[in-house]
Amino acid sequence: MGALLGAVTGGIHVGMAAIGSAIGVGIIGMKAAEATGRNPDAAGEIRTQAIIFAALAEGVVFIAIFLGGGN
Repeated sequence: MGALLGAVTGGIHVGMAAIGSAIGVGIIGMKAAEATGRNPDAAGEIRTQAIIFAALAEGVVFIAIFLGGGN
């Protein structure tokens, strides 16, 4: 029973992290496109920062997988 409960709650844990990360990456992309539209000369810097922040947001999912998927 404990293993089943751990598997179910671990799956919920990873799923919620994935949903939150997907929303975060979407917002990052939206704001990066908006910033590039406002200041096209800074497109390279904006793109670099967006990639870094998207990678950090995706890192949350990997941490959740390692913590929640240990069964």
